[in-house]
Amino acid sequence: MGAFSYGSAGVLTGLGVAAREADVTLTIAALDLDFEAKNWENEARRALTHFKSVQVDGIVLSTPLPDVDKLLADWDQSTPLITVSELPWTDEGSAGTHSHAAGWEATQHLIGLGHRDILHIAGPATRNEARERERGYRDAMLGARLSPHVLNVADDWSSISGYRAGVLADPATFTAVFAANDEIALGFMSALERRGARAPHDFSIVGVDDMPTAAYFSPPLTTMRLDFRALGIATFKMLHHQILTGERAQHYVVEPELVIRDSTSATQRP
Repeated sequence: MGAFSYGSAGVLTGLGVAAREADVTLTIAALDLDFEAKNWENEARRALTHFKSVQVDGIVLSTPLPDVDKLLADWDQSTPLITVSELPWTDEGSAGTHSHAAGWEATQHLIGLGHRDILHIAGPATRNEARERERGYRDAMLGARLSPHVLNVADDWSSISGYRAGVLADPATFTAVFAANDEIALGFMSALERRGARAPHDFSIVGVDDMPTAAYFSPPLTTMRLDFRALGIATFKMLHHQILTGERAQHYVVEPELVIRDSTSATQRP
């Protein structure tokens, strides 16, 4: 539930593909969540109540927000339900990506290239994925005995937020950047280029998602690939299996994959 970002659109695509293959009709309710995401629980409960009232066979609840456990505390299990969440309330009947690993591995890649002053451009603070990617970055930095430096100005996942961060950042304080997603990386690179700094000569940068356009950024973006379409397909298969058998599957995780392109290189500074 929520406005369709690249990730949520990918999950929805995967759900749709798997549903068509199983000859199942997919009905969608999308909640328009702003940065603060106030009162989202009430809207979500109304959507869940509606689905139960029309007697659907099963429900997928996809949310980027914390506290999904409060929303489902009184769920009676009469209708099979799978949650898609970075921080699920249970290890059964849930699926998600591994954003902590994405943050950790992206930062480790930069550390491995010799970078020590690594800036993190965080995603929107109200979203689980942003929090987990920042946590992974911090764990990698602290594990290498380096000081984390987080620029937290994003109120969405867009290039506009990345551009805003690029206007505020001091290029003298970092040699590398881990951006919370590809869009933010794109905006950041654009702002820095206007200021006379270009990757990878002046700084290295890594994003998250591997959007189809990331390979065509200037320079092509090194990123942590997350297969959201595969997540959607796996989620539907978990739900369909539960509908047919009554058995709840264990938590399914999509692990990130480092895709190295031209936006990263060994540090040029001593």
